Amino acid sequence: MGIFLSWIAGVLILIPFIAYLLVFFAVKLITNNHRRAVSYAIDITTLFLILSVNEIAFVLWSHSFLWVIILLLLLIAIGFVFLYRYMRNEIIYSKVFKGFWRFNFLLFCAAYIILMIYGLTRSVLDSVAMN
Repeated sequence: MGIFLSWIAGVLILIPFIAYLLVFFAVKLITNNHRRAVSYAIDITTLFLILSVNEIAFVLWSHSFLWVIILLLLLIAIGFVFLYRYMRNEIIYSKVFKGFWRFNFLLFCAAYIILMIYGLTRSVLDSVAMN
């Protein structure tokens, strides 16, 4: 049972890169437009990154941080709405959401990389300490 759960966790952690590649190549094949393919791939991958960051945190600390992630997403969305309103004097929700979603891609991509490096480092140090 432990091997099965560890396999599922491994697949969930790798999904962002797999999802990016699958969406990119599918859209590139259909539209033959590189820029649109990257855009769609980033949009889809953001959701998988959010879920993967929660999964990595759960594996590392045995605690789900999904409520913290949702709260963070809400606070970022509020910040984007206020910032856009301050800069443009009107709110165009499609542009606000697009900026919010792309910012989350960068944020959760960085969090994903940092948590992966931390987890790998911790795993190596734990295995060295056992010997």
